[in-house]
Amino acid sequence: MKPSHKPLKVLVINGPNLNMLGKREPELYGSDTLEDISKRLVAFAKDMAITLECFQSNYEGALVEKIQEAMGHVDGLVINPAAYTHTSVAIRDALLLHKIPVIEVHLSNIYKREEFRHHSMVSGVATGQIAGLGVQGYYLALTAIRNMN
Repeated sequence: MKPSHKPLKVLVINGPNLNMLGKREPELYGSDTLEDISKRLVAFAKDMAITLECFQSNYEGALVEKIQEAMGHVDGLVINPAAYTHTSVAIRDALLLHKIPVIEVHLSNIYKREEFRHHSMVSGVATGQIAGLGVQGYYLALTAIRNMN
């Protein structure tokens, strides 16, 4: 951590089915569980003076509520909306409440998958998007938020 870095709070939000990482299509998503990934991210963030909260839900309303509750309480937001990427106007609208860096992350390259996955409802309101780099995408998103603050 650079001495000039102020402490930050960042929220990582993971959408539906990501709780099944390590079991679901390991050839596509890898063998790490979401818990494994979250623990490593928390340690990585701590080294950059970032307090990290990780949240996952399979329910759209719970994701929207978490985004709303974070308003004014976090310095950055990393979101992997998973299947809701392609369908959720509600998540998109909730993200519009934030005036902080919002980084959209996808473990797989959504543009190399089925046609319906090529459109993201979130990308138009996110600061940036990282897709196809696996778990590394979360680390890059945290580094980007650190550098933007």
